[in-house]
Amino acid sequence: MKYLFRKYKNVIRFILTFLLVYVILSLTYKFYLEFSDGAKFYPDYMTHLVGRQTELLLSDFGYDVQVVPHPDEPSLKVIINTKYVARIVEGCNAVSVIILFISFIMAFSGRLKETLMYILSGSVMIYVVNLLRITVLTIGLYHYPWRQEVLHTVIFPAIIYGMVFFLWMIWVNYFVKLNRRND
Repeated sequence: MKYLFRKYKNVIRFILTFLLVYVILSLTYKFYLEFSDGAKFYPDYMTHLVGRQTELLLSDFGYDVQVVPHPDEPSLKVIINTKYVARIVEGCNAVSVIILFISFIMAFSGRLKETLMYILSGSVMIYVVNLLRITVLTIGLYHYPWRQEVLHTVIFPAIIYGMVFFLWMIWVNYFVKLNRRND
Protein backbone atom coordinates (compact mmCIF):
# COMPACT_ATOMS: atom_id res chain seq x y z
CA MET A 1 0.00 0.00 0.00
CA LYS A 2 2.84 2.35 0.88
CA TYR A 3 4.37 1.64 -2.52
CA LEU A 4 1.14 2.66 -4.27
CA PHE A 5 0.94 5.91 -2.31
CA ARG A 6 4.52 6.76 -3.28
CA LYS A 7 3.99 5.74 -6.87
CA TYR A 8 0.80 7.79 -7.27
CA LYS A 9 1.76 10.60 -4.92
CA ASN A 10 1.28 13.30 -7.57
CA VAL A 11 -2.11 11.96 -8.63
CA ILE A 12 -3.29 11.73 -5.03
CA ARG A 13 -2.01 15.24 -4.30
CA PHE A 14 -3.81 16.55 -7.41
CA ILE A 15 -7.12 14.95 -6.41
CA LEU A 16 -6.92 16.05 -2.78
CA THR A 17 -5.92 19.62 -3.69
CA PHE A 18 -8.67 19.84 -6.29
CA LEU A 19 -11.29 18.56 -3.82
CA LEU A 20 -10.07 20.79 -0.99
CA VAL A 21 -10.07 23.97 -3.08
CA TYR A 22 -13.40 23.06 -4.69
CA VAL A 23 -15.10 22.40 -1.34
CA ILE A 24 -13.70 25.57 0.28
CA LEU A 25 -14.69 27.80 -2.66
CA SER A 26 -18.10 26.14 -3.03
CA LEU A 27 -18.88 26.54 0.67
CA THR A 28 -17.73 30.16 0.55
CA TYR A 29 -19.99 30.77 -2.43
CA LYS A 30 -22.88 28.99 -0.68
CA PHE A 31 -22.46 31.28 2.36
CA TYR A 32 -22.25 34.30 0.06
CA LEU A 33 -25.58 33.30 -1.54
CA GLU A 34 -27.15 32.65 1.83
CA PHE A 35 -26.18 36.02 3.26
CA SER A 36 -26.38 38.21 0.14
CA ASP A 37 -28.65 41.22 0.32
CA GLY A 38 -31.49 40.31 -2.04
CA ALA A 39 -33.22 43.61 -1.35
CA LYS A 40 -30.42 45.68 -2.84
CA PHE A 41 -29.18 43.31 -5.58
CA TYR A 42 -31.80 40.77 -6.59
CA PRO A 43 -31.39 37.77 -6.50
CA ASP A 44 -27.72 38.22 -5.53
CA TYR A 45 -25.00 40.66 -6.55
CA MET A 46 -23.26 38.48 -9.17
CA THR A 47 -26.49 37.42 -10.89
CA HIS A 48 -27.71 41.02 -10.75
CA LEU A 49 -24.44 42.17 -12.33
CA VAL A 50 -24.69 39.58 -15.12
CA GLY A 51 -28.28 40.67 -15.73
CA ARG A 52 -27.36 44.35 -16.00
CA GLN A 53 -24.39 43.64 -18.27
CA THR A 54 -26.53 41.38 -20.47
CA GLU A 55 -29.06 44.19 -20.71
CA LEU A 56 -26.32 46.61 -21.81
CA LEU A 57 -24.97 44.19 -24.42
CA LEU A 58 -28.42 43.50 -25.83
CA SER A 59 -29.05 47.26 -25.99
CA ASP A 60 -25.73 47.71 -27.80
CA PHE A 61 -26.94 45.14 -30.37
CA GLY A 62 -29.97 47.35 -30.96
CA TYR A 63 -32.64 45.50 -28.98
CA ASP A 64 -35.23 47.23 -26.80
CA VAL A 65 -34.53 45.25 -23.64
CA GLN A 66 -35.48 45.22 -19.99
CA VAL A 67 -34.08 42.98 -17.27
CA VAL A 68 -36.43 42.98 -14.30
CA PRO A 69 -36.80 40.90 -11.13
CA HIS A 70 -39.02 37.86 -11.56
CA PRO A 71 -41.97 38.15 -9.15
CA ASP A 72 -42.28 34.42 -8.41
CA GLU A 73 -38.72 33.11 -8.23
CA PRO A 74 -35.19 34.33 -7.50
CA SER A 75 -34.27 35.23 -11.06
CA LEU A 76 -34.29 38.08 -13.54
CA LYS A 77 -36.64 38.23 -16.51
CA VAL A 78 -35.15 39.27 -19.85
CA ILE A 79 -37.76 41.06 -21.93
CA ILE A 80 -37.04 42.03 -25.55
CA ASN A 81 -39.57 44.25 -27.34
CA THR A 82 -42.12 43.50 -24.57
CA LYS A 83 -41.69 39.73 -25.11
CA TYR A 84 -40.51 37.67 -22.10
CA VAL A 85 -37.67 35.71 -23.67
CA ALA A 86 -35.49 34.24 -20.92
CA ARG A 87 -34.64 34.31 -17.27
CA ILE A 88 -31.28 34.69 -15.62
CA VAL A 89 -30.88 32.52 -12.53
CA GLU A 90 -27.99 32.22 -10.09
CA GLY A 91 -26.47 29.39 -12.17
CA CYS A 92 -26.10 31.74 -15.14
CA ASN A 93 -23.51 33.96 -13.45
CA ALA A 94 -20.58 31.58 -14.15
CA VAL A 95 -19.34 31.59 -10.54
CA SER A 96 -19.70 27.80 -10.23
CA VAL A 97 -17.81 27.32 -13.49
CA ILE A 98 -15.06 29.69 -12.31
CA ILE A 99 -14.81 27.72 -9.04
CA LEU A 100 -14.32 24.53 -11.05
CA PHE A 101 -11.68 26.25 -13.19
CA ILE A 102 -9.79 27.64 -10.18
CA SER A 103 -9.86 24.26 -8.39
CA PHE A 104 -8.21 22.54 -11.34
CA ILE A 105 -5.57 25.23 -11.78
CA MET A 106 -4.74 25.20 -8.06
CA ALA A 107 -4.47 21.41 -8.11
CA PHE A 108 -2.09 21.63 -11.06
CA SER A 109 -0.40 24.80 -9.86
CA GLY A 110 3.01 26.05 -10.78
CA ARG A 111 4.85 29.06 -9.49
CA LEU A 112 2.65 31.34 -7.39
CA LYS A 113 2.78 34.45 -9.60
CA GLU A 114 2.02 32.59 -12.84
CA THR A 115 -0.72 30.53 -11.18
CA LEU A 116 -2.46 33.58 -9.72
CA MET A 117 -2.16 35.52 -12.99
CA TYR A 118 -3.59 32.59 -14.94
CA ILE A 119 -6.45 32.18 -12.46
CA LEU A 120 -7.28 35.88 -12.70
CA SER A 121 -7.06 36.12 -16.49
CA GLY A 122 -8.86 32.80 -17.02
CA SER A 123 -11.66 33.78 -14.65
CA VAL A 124 -12.14 37.08 -16.47
CA MET A 125 -12.19 35.25 -19.82
CA ILE A 126 -14.78 32.76 -18.55
CA TYR A 127 -16.92 35.60 -17.19
CA VAL A 128 -16.78 37.55 -20.47
CA VAL A 129 -17.50 34.48 -22.62
CA ASN A 130 -20.40 33.68 -20.31
CA LEU A 131 -21.84 37.18 -20.78
CA LEU A 132 -21.56 36.83 -24.54
CA ARG A 133 -23.07 33.35 -24.31
CA ILE A 134 -26.11 34.64 -22.39
CA THR A 135 -26.51 37.54 -24.80
CA VAL A 136 -26.36 35.36 -27.90
CA LEU A 137 -28.60 32.74 -26.26
CA THR A 138 -31.18 35.42 -25.50
CA ILE A 139 -31.06 36.69 -29.09
CA GLY A 140 -31.40 33.11 -30.30
CA LEU A 141 -34.38 32.48 -28.04
CA TYR A 142 -36.00 35.71 -29.24
CA HIS A 143 -35.66 34.83 -32.93
CA TYR A 144 -35.86 31.02 -32.72
CA PRO A 145 -37.93 30.09 -29.64
CA TRP A 146 -38.62 26.61 -31.05
CA ARG A 147 -34.86 25.89 -30.77
CA GLN A 148 -34.80 26.54 -27.01
CA GLU A 149 -33.94 22.97 -26.02
CA VAL A 150 -30.91 22.61 -28.28
CA LEU A 151 -29.72 26.18 -27.67
CA HIS A 152 -29.96 26.05 -23.87
CA THR A 153 -29.01 22.44 -23.15
CA VAL A 154 -26.47 21.61 -25.87
CA ILE A 155 -24.87 24.47 -27.77
CA PHE A 156 -24.43 27.10 -25.09
CA PRO A 157 -23.21 24.81 -22.26
CA ALA A 158 -20.70 23.46 -24.80
CA ILE A 159 -19.41 27.01 -25.27
CA ILE A 160 -18.75 27.71 -21.58
CA TYR A 161 -17.41 24.25 -20.70
CA GLY A 162 -15.44 24.15 -23.93
CA MET A 163 -13.83 27.41 -22.90
CA VAL A 164 -12.90 25.98 -19.50
CA PHE A 165 -11.48 22.83 -21.11
CA PHE A 166 -9.49 24.95 -23.57
CA LEU A 167 -8.04 27.03 -20.69
CA TRP A 168 -7.18 23.84 -18.77
CA MET A 169 -5.34 22.42 -21.79
CA ILE A 170 -3.36 25.62 -22.23
CA TRP A 171 -2.44 25.54 -18.53
CA VAL A 172 -1.44 21.88 -18.51
CA ASN A 173 0.73 22.32 -21.60
CA TYR A 174 2.23 25.53 -20.21
CA PHE A 175 2.80 24.02 -16.78
CA VAL A 176 4.39 20.85 -18.18
CA LYS A 177 6.73 22.90 -20.38
CA LEU A 178 7.55 25.18 -17.44
CA ASN A 179 8.43 22.19 -15.27
CA ARG A 180 10.57 20.64 -18.03
CA ARG A 181 12.52 23.89 -18.32
CA ASN A 182 13.06 23.96 -14.56
CA ASP A 183 14.26 20.34 -14.36
